[in-house]
Amino acid sequence: MSGTLITAATATSAVCAGVAGGVYFAFSAIVMPALRALPADHGVAAMRRINTSAVRLPFMVVFFGGAAVSAAVVVAELVSDASAPGAAHRMAGAGLALAAFGITIVRNVPLNNELARNVPEGVDAAARWSAFDRGWSPANHVRAAASLAAVVVFLDSLARTG
Repeated sequence: MSGTLITAATATSAVCAGVAGGVYFAFSAIVMPALRALPADHGVAAMRRINTSAVRLPFMVVFFGGAAVSAAVVVAELVSDASAPGAAHRMAGAGLALAAFGITIVRNVPLNNELARNVPEGVDAAARWSAFDRGWSPANHVRAAASLAAVVVFLDSLARTG
């Protein structure tokens, strides 16, 4: 991949990781604490609605597009001169961005899907909400940190190739 293309791919990956990381950070810092303050059945209903809204074109382009471009950065670096300025940092940034993507796919999405399932009457909403939050929020904190760290490392790689 040419220098211009790798720079463009790195910048695109950084922007996508930053946008996704900002969304995840907002959930950790603002959304989940607000939902925890609601009655459990309201928190469940709100999170279900949020999850439905998230699976739309704007965020899906950032989420899947960012992962695809980060994967392309890794492939480009593996087939090119790995000693080029910023190459190690580009790969590290892409690895962090892909880790956040993986956490989402492996942990957050399955929990979202479980929360979306209709449950029989009599199931304790508070216990359901607590179990969801106990698994979902720590994974969200990690994917937020990984995404935002990816941005920093990507930017550092761009500075090294300047």
